[in-house]
Amino acid sequence: MTTSTRAALLVCPASGKGRAARVAGTVAARLREVVDRLDLHVADSAGGTAALARRAVDDGVDVLVVLGGDGGAHLGVQACAGTPTALAVVPAGTGNDLAGALGTRSVADVAAALRDGARRPLDLGRVDGGPWFATVLCAGFDSAVNERANAMRWPAGPRRYDLAILRELAALRPRPLVVETEDRVVELDALLVAVGNTTSYGGGIPVCPGASTADGLFDLTVVAAAPRRTLLRMLPTLRTGRHVGHPAVRTFRARSVRLSGPSWVAYADGERVGGVPLGATCVPGALTAVSGAC
Repeated sequence: MTTSTRAALLVCPASGKGRAARVAGTVAARLREVVDRLDLHVADSAGGTAALARRAVDDGVDVLVVLGGDGGAHLGVQACAGTPTALAVVPAGTGNDLAGALGTRSVADVAAALRDGARRPLDLGRVDGGPWFATVLCAGFDSAVNERANAMRWPAGPRRYDLAILRELAALRPRPLVVETEDRVVELDALLVAVGNTTSYGGGIPVCPGASTADGLFDLTVVAAAPRRTLLRMLPTLRTGRHVGHPAVRTFRARSVRLSGPSWVAYADGERVGGVPLGATCVPGALTAVSGAC
């Protein structure tokens, strides 16, 4: 160990259909090889996860390691944002988008980063009057997909989002949307809007492929009204990020954004945050993250 490090491991046992609980012992043993002290916390609910995360940060740990999915990571972000405590994520959920953005795809990645002291400042988004988010805030078609995917029991992993996309296409309807930023107002009939701090959501879909966590800006992707057959042809390009070249897609960058118009539900980091209208701001360097090779 190159430095004295006190860490807390926060286990979200239900993540990945119990995978987090099954691997918790192995993960704890691996982390103890690279830190001086490891406190183990096991949450029994989302509320318990949030409380334990805040308790660990208030207790002054150097690193909070979340073993779970994007839901657990999102709660870890709430606790660590604006504090000296760094956040690490060992992925054990369905989407694992924040872990992917941090380059920590396994406990080995996290252990190596802790051993090497690999930490970096990370921009965060913050919903006005609401939570922080680290990855993508979305509304419209993609938030409807999120609602459906969260309610599905099968299949596991990214295929769940793919199936939810196909099912939501049947009910797809464009709605009037107003996107206001510090330097423009865009009004259009839209199918979805994504506000990206990182590139991806839904288990690795690069909806905002140009997003960076170090530029103090959101990347916005807005899909305007288009025939269903056009969207069906566009779907395969979502996995590669090539959708941004489609004529129905508009992209731009902004420090802050306000979405208004439709009666859509918004999701951030895969978690329901409420209805539109809402605003959000990018806060540079709001989080210290344990980072692997992205």
